Amino acid sequence: MRVLAVLACFALGGCAIVQPAAVDAVVGEALAAARAPAAEQKALLAKAQDAFTANTGESNRLRLATLLVALPVPLRDDARAAELLEPLVNAAEPGAGRFAALLVGQIAERQRLTREIERLTRERAVADKDHLAADKERDKREEALRQQLDALRAIERGILEREEKLRGKQR
Repeated sequence: MRVLAVLACFALGGCAIVQPAAVDAVVGEALAAARAPAAEQKALLAKAQDAFTANTGESNRLRLATLLVALPVPLRDDARAAELLEPLVNAAEPGAGRFAALLVGQIAERQRLTREIERLTRERAVADKDHLAADKERDKREEALRQQLDALRAIERGILEREEKLRGKQR
């Protein structure tokens, strides 16, 4: 009985040794896919999806999720990747558990940054609208002041013309 327990421990220990190698292969594939042309990226993603559909094991799940996180925007799907990674996340587990936790953290940070960008974009649009309204208001005031100035100049010219006429009559 003790021999079986020792063999089970070695077997589990062996899995822990193999698991980081599997994670390394997934990371290597994701790095290569990220640098590949768009058509090849799409094919690699489809291949990973097919493999996951055929076998929903940890390695296929991690592979698909990693590609969904690492590929550029048209192929990236952070929500689906987070869903795939959820059962794997365990920061205390070496290999896939920690890597899944890292990816989920990266997804959360990317989503936070996206929300922040959207918020800042909305604020910028409001500020731009306010500046435009302020510019229009300033332009209206400037035009009103120009008209008042022109009216004052016209009044001044009229006064000067009347004074000259009066001087001309007095001579």
